[in-house]
Amino acid sequence: MNAGARLGLYAAGVAVAFAGAFGVASAAVPQSVVDDWNARAAAEDHGTTEEHGSTEEDTMTQAVPAGLSLSSGGYELSPVTAPVTVGESGELSFQILDADGEPLRDFTASHEKDLHLIAVRSDGALFEHVHPELDHETGTWSTPWQWQEGGSYRVYADFVTGADDAKVTLTRTVEVHGEYKPMHSMGEQTTDEVDGFDVSIDGQLVAGATSDLTITVTRDGQPVTELEPYLGAFGHLVALRSGDLAYLHVHAMGEDPEPGDTTGPEVMFAAEAPTAGQYLLYLDFQVDGQVHTAQFTLDAVHGDGTSGATHDDAESSDH
Repeated sequence: MNAGARLGLYAAGVAVAFAGAFGVASAAVPQSVVDDWNARAAAEDHGTTEEHGSTEEDTMTQAVPAGLSLSSGGYELSPVTAPVTVGESGELSFQILDADGEPLRDFTASHEKDLHLIAVRSDGALFEHVHPELDHETGTWSTPWQWQEGGSYRVYADFVTGADDAKVTLTRTVEVHGEYKPMHSMGEQTTDEVDGFDVSIDGQLVAGATSDLTITVTRDGQPVTELEPYLGAFGHLVALRSGDLAYLHVHAMGEDPEPGDTTGPEVMFAAEAPTAGQYLLYLDFQVDGQVHTAQFTLDAVHGDGTSGATHDDAESSDH
């Protein structure tokens, strides 16, 4: 099992738009390509990947992240019910449907949770990572919800099925009415200040290869050595590809920590960027029982060292 598979790399991409309150649009990537990529990832994870010749079809398949639609591998994300106006308190809810259209109720815990819900605006702002609760009678996942700003939001459901241990990431888009303050492109951003912590990221993303990234946390100029386990690791990293918001989900390298363990100031991650271009990265880390989120932007280069980031990528992210 390679590092990318072992650390739980997931992906999600092309979204759907709401019609009125809710609606569905078709995915831009053919389902056959998505399913083939997922099959390769699953085989890799179990150490059964076969050798293939370098064909144009193989290259295309390997370059496309998995889960690029609201449905994949026989599972579908139902329409998402949520407040549609900024400041409106309510509930965000949805179901995971199986091939027969029935709500899925059997999940396998991954990173200590049965399902991870990620929400982020299309420009990369206002990232949220929460864990809704499952009503086993109805198969409905729900969590209290309120939008802080208007705009188009991507919602990802990231989970492992209980029946076949399939790793699946599904996505829909939610349109929120209200004031919209777009983030502006800043190019690469390798440092962030959050809640009094200074967080930096070091390393180079290389397309099609596993890249080592080192994150360092300090406070008041001093190294933070009290990083606590969060979701089974000393850090939790999500990366979104600028442009289509393809989704990569990784965890820290090293042995799984035991309860009560601490580390710092450095945490290392293994990340695999499927293509060159710009990526938005979000780090969740925990100190004194509180979870903090730092945000970065990195450019993934081609194997020959040339940059894949373009002006269009930066403008599309508005970050």
